[in-house]
Amino acid sequence: MRAALVGVDFGKGDFAASLEELSLLAKSAGAVPIVTITGRRGAPDAALFVGSGKAQEIADAVLDDDIEIIIFNHALSPAQQRNLERVLKVRVLDRTSLILDIFAQRAKSHEGKVQVELAQLQHLATRLIRGWTHLERQKGGIGLRGPGETQLETDRRLLGDRVKALRGRLEKLHRQHATQRRARGRSNIPSISLVGYTNAGKSTLFNALSKAGVYAADQLFATLDTTSRKIYLGEGANVVISDTVGFIRELPHQLVAAFRATLEETIHADLLLHVVDAASPARLEQIEQVNLVLKEIGADHIPQILVWNKIDAAELSPGIERNEYDKIQRVFISAQTGAGLGLMRQAITEFVTDNNAARVDQQQNENTQSIEDSQIKRL
Repeated sequence: MRAALVGVDFGKGDFAASLEELSLLAKSAGAVPIVTITGRRGAPDAALFVGSGKAQEIADAVLDDDIEIIIFNHALSPAQQRNLERVLKVRVLDRTSLILDIFAQRAKSHEGKVQVELAQLQHLATRLIRGWTHLERQKGGIGLRGPGETQLETDRRLLGDRVKALRGRLEKLHRQHATQRRARGRSNIPSISLVGYTNAGKSTLFNALSKAGVYAADQLFATLDTTSRKIYLGEGANVVISDTVGFIRELPHQLVAAFRATLEETIHADLLLHVVDAASPARLEQIEQVNLVLKEIGADHIPQILVWNKIDAAELSPGIERNEYDKIQRVFISAQTGAGLGLMRQAITEFVTDNNAARVDQQQNENTQSIEDSQIKRL
């Protein structure tokens, strides 16, 4: 499908990196970007987002380049999307809809498909009126206005029923995950989650550490379903490591909410391995975006080790950096070539050892406090 990409620079963040990301997203969805149209504004236009002049420029490009779909690098309101489609005479997609479409294509497990469908329906609920724009040209026509409104209400009711059913299924999955986590907790096996920006190399690292063989590819959102494996660290120590969905700037809130069951592994982890594409010029902004999502899901309090991956592409050497408390803060590796993987395992082992020692100290303190409380009661 021939696509035109549209980006507006509002003076925030790395605009060039954001546009490059939009192109990758469009290709991931199956579109073929033909032309990119950019502009600068202080704020979005209320009606068309880009303003009438830029909208005409896009309309000209549609005719000149035989464009079939317009993809905006921003979230559009239902009214803006509807107005743009009227002016441009082709389908208009915003960033949120594009990401939802990619997730729908990539979801393989039952859980992933349920979560994606829920997110799509919640997004669609705000845009149902678009399906009935043909009635607007016939307002006042006898027998037309009422049935149109009735059909719209029917659609909303059916959509609401479906959303309710999907939420029920996800709640059941949520309870199953909680049961599994309690079982792991009773066995005192530490839990580690891989988090990071999409395409940072989380699945490749997961495979390198666990020999799991999960799907890994150089594309956005290759992983949607959480996979967990137990890995042996030596001297009888084990950890459970989980590969999770990647994050992205302006990740749709519907997805964050719908993927609660998947992201639960992250929320309840003992340690987060925050995988960073060391070769990306936007790596610092990507780290910030991941931390924003972690804060949104309530996982910002969990200890992190930054894993600078793809050091072969960034021309860096394997290594470990420590903070002022001698705790490992960064590990430099290449999951693809295997460089620095020994240091990665060392970092995990060190954390587990320190964490176990802290647990023992806490248990001893609790036992001591319990004994003291009992003695005070007897007095």
